[in-house]
Amino acid sequence: MAFEREIKEYEDLRRKYQTQIIGMMNGEEYVKYNEILFSTHSCAIEGNSFSVDDTRELKEKGLAMIPAGKSLLEAFEILDHFKAFEFMMQNTQHALDETLLKEINRLATCHTLSYRCPDAIPGEYTTTDMAAGDTVFGDHKKLIAMVPKLLESTERAILAAAQAQKNETNDNLGSEDHTHAIVIAARFHGFYEYLHPFRDGNGRTGRLVSNYILLRLGHPLVIIPSEQRKEYIAVLRMIRTEGTDEHLIRFFFKMAMLRMQEEIKQKEANTKRFMNFLF
Repeated sequence: MAFEREIKEYEDLRRKYQTQIIGMMNGEEYVKYNEILFSTHSCAIEGNSFSVDDTRELKEKGLAMIPAGKSLLEAFEILDHFKAFEFMMQNTQHALDETLLKEINRLATCHTLSYRCPDAIPGEYTTTDMAAGDTVFGDHKKLIAMVPKLLESTERAILAAAQAQKNETNDNLGSEDHTHAIVIAARFHGFYEYLHPFRDGNGRTGRLVSNYILLRLGHPLVIIPSEQRKEYIAVLRMIRTEGTDEHLIRFFFKMAMLRMQEEIKQKEANTKRFMNFLF
């Protein structure tokens, strides 16, 4: 079975993370924590300079307190990401279709698209061919025509995985009768980014939808740290240069496990550290 080792390691860690982190934290607090962390790093990958603390301050105070040295455009980019994230969280049972995809992109670019692309409409597909970095994407009309097929095939994979999860026990997680959630999310992301159907916000939209897939299947978010941007771009590029998304899938597993490991380690260290201060 493909990615058998990664699936085993991931599922063992996910059970521990579910018990030690998610299960011990207030639901609303955990969602807020994810919203701030995810919004910071996803926007930073696109060049936003807000730190986690800046993002937290914006979340709590809004535009009444823009951190020193930050632009209004950056603030609105984060605020738009909040709206898209909250919409995603409220619609985790919605089918993956064009309505969902377009609304996520609309919310993610609502207040910034007019600045970057004055002739474009948030949530509407591009009317011109696209390029990003060193990649020139294909004929935009032909690529956009593939979007419904990608959404339909991903939705079928989600439903198959959800049904298989209902029938599984802890002893056979990751069996071959369905595709693992991380693989579905990563594979969608790779295909979607090369379709590049919107004028702006394709990266943010793709990362949001990949996490929507994980949420529908009961998995924690995969948050790609801004520090991992070079590796992230490299594995996306390998889809074009090597004709495989294997590297991207392994990267998703790596990022998912890295996050869970670090948060578990941080909690255990902080608990032990402050216990030592007791007299």
